[in-house]
Formats: sequence, structure tokens, C-alpha cells
Amino acid sequence: MSETKDKILDAAERLIGEHGYAATSLRHIIAEAGVNLAAVHYHFGSKEDLLDAVVVRKVTPVNEARIAWLELVEAEAGNRPPEVRGVLEAFLIPTAEAARRSPEFVRLMGQMLAEGMMPGIVEKHFHATGLRFVAALRRALPELPEEELIWRVHFMVGAMAHTMCRAPIFPQMAGDAAGLGPRMQRLVTFLSAGFRAPATAGKEKK
Repeated sequence: MSETKDKILDAAERLIGEHGYAATSLRHIIAEAGVNLAAVHYHFGSKEDLLDAVVVRKVTPVNEARIAWLELVEAEAGNRPPEVRGVLEAFLIPTAEAARRSPEFVRLMGQMLAEGMMPGIVEKHFHATGLRFVAALRRALPELPEEELIWRVHFMVGAMAHTMCRAPIFPQMAGDAAGLGPRMQRLVTFLSAGFRAPATAGKEKK
């Protein structure tokens, strides 16, 4: 990757993380990167394409790490269903490791969450990996109805986003504020129990 392209990506990641996507213009980004507008259009095209490139740069290694970890969990299980905790660790722990290396990207994803852009990003950049993990959880929890499983995956993604992008809200949680590693381990423990809980009884009243 060229030095100019890296400068643009770094500037976009930093500014969007600080100010949000809507409030960050291409002119802000080129001023921060010290390049001209033609360079942005040459390397990325539009502002939306630039955001996609920022996300891809950080998400691709996370998804690769997730799949590699999941393959180890599945290999260890052999012909048996994989352990729920192992599948959850494979999905969640790489995010904490990536956040430790790149806090700027965590701030950017927090802005995407606040601006309502996360569903589109998830669909574009996490869908294939997500399907692989849903399939693994389905094998781990064969007795769980499909709809119930999908709701629990939905809750898992929301809990992960909140854990990644929001500061602890209670003073007693301050001990975990400095690092996402302990938070993610707590989340794995919490979600492991939630996924293994019996299916929700009854149907919603009309």
C-alpha cells in the first residue's frame, strides 16, 4: 500500500472517530493527511468508498483471526458439537486484541454505532464470518430453535458493540476500564450462560 494511501486512511480513521462520519468532510481528511483531493478520488473514489476501505483494513485481520480460532475449536471438538464458550471466545476475543492495537478504530466504530450506520457495515463486512459462527453455534446448541438462536446472536452483537464502544457506567466497574481483555472475558462468561439457557417459553401476546 502506498504512503499516500496510508496517510489518507489514517487521517480518515482518526477524524471520523473523533467527529463522526457526517461531520467529517473529504476536505477535512485531505487537510489532515496533507494530500490533495485528487489523491482521495484516485485511491478511493468517494467518501463512502473511503470509509469502506478504513473498515476493511482493520476488520479483515480480525475476521481472519476469528475463523482461524474457530477452526481450532471445531478441530478439537472432532465429531462432537463444539463448546459454546470456545465458539464465543473465537468470535469475541480477537476484537479485544484488535482494539488494544488500534483504539482509534474503536472510536470510529463507536461513531458508526451512534450514527446508525452499523447495520450496513455489519452486512457488508461481517456477514460471511457471521454466518460461519451462526452455523457453529447451531451445531453447539442443536436443541435451540432457529429463531431463538438468531435472537441470541443479535443480543450478542449488541452486547459486544456496547462493551467495545461504551465506557463502564458504574463506578464499581472502573477496574476493567483500562482494558477490553477482562471485559470480553466477562462477556464470554455471561453470553455462554445465556446461549445455553432454555428456549424462551410461550409466545408473545398480541
